[in-house]
Amino acid sequence: MAKRLIQWLCLLICTVFLSFQPLSVSAQPTAAVQARAVSSTTQRLLNLDPEKIELASVSAAVVDNKTGAPLYKKHAELVLPIASITKLMTAMVTLDAGLSLSEKITFTETQKRANHNYYSRIRIGSELPRKDVIRIALMSSENLAASALGHTYPGGIKAFVNAMNRKARQLGMAHSHFVDSTGLSEANVSTASDLAIMVRAAASYPKITEYSKTRSYTARFSEPRYSLRYGNTNVLVHRKSWDIDVTKTGYLNEAGRCLVMMTRVNGRETVMVMLNSYGKRTPVGDAGRIKRWLTTGKSGKISSSAKHYQHQVLQQLIPEQLALH
Repeated sequence: MAKRLIQWLCLLICTVFLSFQPLSVSAQPTAAVQARAVSSTTQRLLNLDPEKIELASVSAAVVDNKTGAPLYKKHAELVLPIASITKLMTAMVTLDAGLSLSEKITFTETQKRANHNYYSRIRIGSELPRKDVIRIALMSSENLAASALGHTYPGGIKAFVNAMNRKARQLGMAHSHFVDSTGLSEANVSTASDLAIMVRAAASYPKITEYSKTRSYTARFSEPRYSLRYGNTNVLVHRKSWDIDVTKTGYLNEAGRCLVMMTRVNGRETVMVMLNSYGKRTPVGDAGRIKRWLTTGKSGKISSSAKHYQHQVLQQLIPEQLALH
């Protein structure tokens, strides 16, 4: 009787074990398909032909955020003015200080004069919580807001600029230098390669990812009480076809049109840096060309006038920078 019971239990265990095998086996093809898909995507990215991408920006860099590996570079080591791209560093240094985000910042004449009296809708003497000051500095590139962040830093604007340059060195931005918190000075310089590092660092700050991609925002000031509506300077944040994590635009006569951002292309976090672009909408066009190149292997063409502009700029810049070395 005991022998039969043991035989019956062994048969039951074998039956149960075998009944689960199809589930295990059926899961394997799915994993294999996923592995092949990942491998295929990686292979396609590795085989991207840099000869099949044209950009209207003088300098550019495209980087895989996860690995830091460059996918494309174009004069990425040229040292150029970066205009309001500066404000990403301004936001990082402010957040690193651990200052109260709810504390109200007062806008002053000193801050405005530091900006060469650059126009702002913000009234002198009014107040706004620091978190909102950071937000409008990033998403709408409000210069007086960026100036206020620097001047209300412990130790003042000099200490703030020192912290900016210290942060740049810590990140490995070897060819970057800052002299103000706004980017209104052409002496704020960097390279496309360095800015790719900065964008990756900025993406690790949840507040920066939130604030920089805000589509529109109403800032509510006090002393006196009034409201101002702000819009994002990067039109791509309004388009459903773009999944953007971090973004910042910039413009000065000396810097041209600039755009940096981290966006998802085929599920991959990709950093795009475009400096000194030809024409007001050209950085947006270049972002589209990069995205097209990453997905199809071809970017499409740029205009002859854009090519001519780049030729002129490079003819001047490259001899100057070679002379410096």
